[in-house]
Formats: sequence, structure tokens, C-alpha cells
Amino acid sequence: MPQIVTRLDEDLAKQVDKLIADGIVPSRSEAVRIGLEWFVDKHRRESIGLAIAESFLQRPQSEEEIIGIEGATKALIEEEPW
Repeated sequence: MPQIVTRLDEDLAKQVDKLIADGIVPSRSEAVRIGLEWFVDKHRRESIGLAIAESFLQRPQSEEEIIGIEGATKALIEEEPW
């Protein structure tokens, strides 16, 4: 497994150490790993969202498609027992 070495400022290191003391993460390495996984996943999701939005700008839904969606949505809501 590759290693990544980094430096943290004193305040951030203390905050990570508090997470360890509070039992949130078992180690500094695990805290960094979780943070990087979260950041990479966040970036991936944002990229996908932007690609989806861009596709709708390039080929917007037709009026017919929008009307069909509205009707289907109303039917689904009417089926609900609440």
C-alpha cells in the first residue's frame, strides 16, 4: 500500500488527536484516509452532477417529455395512502 507523508499545522493535529481520544477514529492515518476518501468521493459526485447538468443544457427535455413526467408524478402521488 502506498504511503503519503504530509505535515499538519498544530491546531489541525490537535483536532485529529481529539477525534482519536474521543474514539471517533483509531489513528491519525485512519483520519487522513477517511478525509481523503471523502474528498475524492465528493469530487467524483460533483463531476458527475456537472456532467448530468451539462447534458440537459445540450439537449433539454421537450415539452412532451415534461408533460409526461408531470402526469406520471401526479399519478404516483395520488396512489399514496397518505
